[in-house]
Amino acid sequence: MNSLTRYILRQLAVGMVLASIALTGVMWLSQSLKFIDMIVNRGLSLGTLFYLTLLLLPNFLSIILPIALFAVVSFVYGKLITDRELVVMRSAGMSQLALAKPVFLLAGVVVVFAYAVNIYLLPDSYEKFRKLKWDISYHYSHIFLQEGAFNVVSDDVTVYIRERSADRQLRGILVHDERDDEKPSTIMASRGALVQSDGKVRVVMFDGNRQEVDKATNKLSILYFDRYTLDLQNVRNEPSVRYREARERDLRELLSLEEGDLDNPNDYGKFVVEGHKRLTGPVYAFGYAIIAVALLISGTISRRSQNRRIVIAVAFFILVQASTMGLENVCAKKSELVPLLYPHALLPIVVGFLVMLHRPRRRKSALGAPMRARPA
Repeated sequence: MNSLTRYILRQLAVGMVLASIALTGVMWLSQSLKFIDMIVNRGLSLGTLFYLTLLLLPNFLSIILPIALFAVVSFVYGKLITDRELVVMRSAGMSQLALAKPVFLLAGVVVVFAYAVNIYLLPDSYEKFRKLKWDISYHYSHIFLQEGAFNVVSDDVTVYIRERSADRQLRGILVHDERDDEKPSTIMASRGALVQSDGKVRVVMFDGNRQEVDKATNKLSILYFDRYTLDLQNVRNEPSVRYREARERDLRELLSLEEGDLDNPNDYGKFVVEGHKRLTGPVYAFGYAIIAVALLISGTISRRSQNRRIVIAVAFFILVQASTMGLENVCAKKSELVPLLYPHALLPIVVGFLVMLHRPRRRKSALGAPMRARPA
């Protein structure tokens, strides 16, 4: 590896790291905002929130890496053209492949890392993310009991809490229970607390009363109590089994699935496409990088043509992204078309190499002698 290749590669590597961090931060922040309500109103700790969003990081990287690589290659090579460095390198005898060699090296590293993310990190982290959300929804009762609002614990039970004190005591509790259609009841208590033991969550209420109406006789009965316990674990409509999504299943399971293995056979196509996406996704990163560098180093190198070539590269990037999503949707409905995902992933690489074969020609003067490119 010569010094010029190392020089370009160093700029690409630094730019790739910075772009990936910036894009990951933006996506991480946008996802964190969805869980802010759990902190402000439902008592979720900052540590739990950070861990919850951290588990989404591999999912972010699978989306970010191709975009960041394309943007960095376009920026770095555009800067080399603007600073006339690319012209000097070409005058020094560097060929098209030599100029693109740093991109090949960085794209290869990104592809290997992307495969590690898609095959190993993504399913494991997303499964933990879904499991934690499941626990928050069905087991962390202190989170879904929001103060100052009527909390629908189940179809038949509604709980209202006026306020939650700093020591997590509940004040002004009202529970409306319609599990017994013939005798709906309402429980009111001045204070209470959430108690979690043996994997079950209970609301222990003090100094209150239980009002019950017998619909057959329309009589109201009131029971005053010093202490009353409501088991929230038994009244919640918790599904017996958590349905595992496609992204939380490993590659081997996705590629060996049969329609009968899923509770919903209509999801079979989505699961199959997800498996093949993990194999084709990193290839797109390589293709996008090749397209970007090929358009920028091919043809006449000038500032005037630079912007036009970047626009063409961005348009091609958007076109491939849109066609990829469209093809994946079609393949999810018609699984026999899934093999088309692979030639489609290789298409940007083939196009990029074909474009790269076009080496810019030197312009000739009126006397027929070659002319050097003039500054734009």
